[in-house]
Amino acid sequence: MTGSTRVTTPFTAQSTAAEVVAGIDLTGRRAIVTGGASGIGLETSRALAGAGAEVTMAVRDVGAGQRAADDVRATTGNDRVLVAPLDLADQRSVAAFVAAWDGPLHILINNAGVMRTPELRTPEGWELQFATNHLGHFALATGLRPALAAAGRARVVVLSSVGHLRGSVDFDDVHFRERPYDGGLAYDQSKTANVLFAVEANRRWAGDGITVNAVHPGAILTDLTRHMSEEELDAAVNSGYVFKAPQQGAATSVLVATSPLLEGVGGRYFEDCAEARPHVPGTSGGVAAHALDPEAAERLWRLSLDLLTSASRP
Repeated sequence: MTGSTRVTTPFTAQSTAAEVVAGIDLTGRRAIVTGGASGIGLETSRALAGAGAEVTMAVRDVGAGQRAADDVRATTGNDRVLVAPLDLADQRSVAAFVAAWDGPLHILINNAGVMRTPELRTPEGWELQFATNHLGHFALATGLRPALAAAGRARVVVLSSVGHLRGSVDFDDVHFRERPYDGGLAYDQSKTANVLFAVEANRRWAGDGITVNAVHPGAILTDLTRHMSEEELDAAVNSGYVFKAPQQGAATSVLVATSPLLEGVGGRYFEDCAEARPHVPGTSGGVAAHALDPEAAERLWRLSLDLLTSASRP
């Protein structure tokens, strides 16, 4: 990113997903949105379908997914809205989803996530937030790389968070086996991992014409906040933070996934429909240097491959 021109667009924090995709024809394009049945994911799915894309909602709750897909079909007139089971905390589920995918994939939006959970672990012993937010999406994206390469000029969008400002990846103890568990720190670490993934995946996959970027959708009161206490929610609301509607929260993801302004742009972090400026201490926005560090990005990639490889052994 050093020396590159910061990407700006005519859109703002108030823009909606429908506004940023207006005039863009996605007919013939195929998209996957993880967590596509609720919150930001639902509005992301709706905007892509409204522009003519075939959209697969990859969801844990297939029943809820079918109801959401019915809603999107009804509001967009697009019948090519599909639902497939995916549990990002379950590597067998991720592998099954990848195996079932057939043909090219033009847009992958790694939208699903969990936040500030109690201390929970996957069967591999992995901390749940790192396992879901990063490792599950890492396995999904790397598994779908041939489909992305086959599409030509495919785009991957990874949802991060302003939380990445508060915590880098602790490579010596990513799963909180040595240090006391802290749900906030675990979330922040996973969101930094999302940005680092975008940096390294973009570097590795550029030769296939695949661009990978991270986005911060903004603060939206969705089901993602279910593990936060009333006191924590009140503090967030009273801090002066401006909350967005889900349609506005989906705008940056949809912009980065579809806009001609982003053609060939990758390995960057966007917020409020523009590339973020470097974070200034004492302010609430921007992107932290530790999240764009190419050495940390490459180290995380190696660690992720090692964890997935060890998990696949009998």
